Amino acid sequence: MNHEHEELPVVRDLDQLVEAVLLEARGMGLYVRWSRGPAIDAGSTSSDELTGVELPGLSANPLQVESWWGDRSLRLWVARRLYDYEHLRERRPEPDVRAWLLRGVEVARGPDNEPLVRCERAIAWVAEHALQEARALIKNHHRDWGPLDRYT
Repeated sequence: MNHEHEELPVVRDLDQLVEAVLLEARGMGLYVRWSRGPAIDAGSTSSDELTGVELPGLSANPLQVESWWGDRSLRLWVARRLYDYEHLRERRPEPDVRAWLLRGVEVARGPDNEPLVRCERAIAWVAEHALQEARALIKNHHRDWGPLDRYT
């Protein structure tokens, strides 16, 4: 199934994504995943890129706001969570990798200490415009900050 035909809403901008995080109790159980989409991921798991070992869940990045973040900008928090892992769409061997939101339960930690989750519900696609806004906010906030890309 092509992900473009999946009936998911689209988070069009960064403010809409921040609103989603607020609605989900500051992101509790909310994750962003970079893949071809929930239909393709259904019933599958991730694998360790280095060793090929099958992992017990899907690798995803939490949007939950940590308590140490305090009352700092939620918009900056969400932008960083998108920006830090945006490189994954270029690193994936499959075409059409996009960011999408899911509600999930962490089942383990991966080799990079990333959460491995069981998807309970796909929530929305993240539009390119939201990613562009996140990138711009991060670059304006800290010019030397790069993504968490171990290959650069």
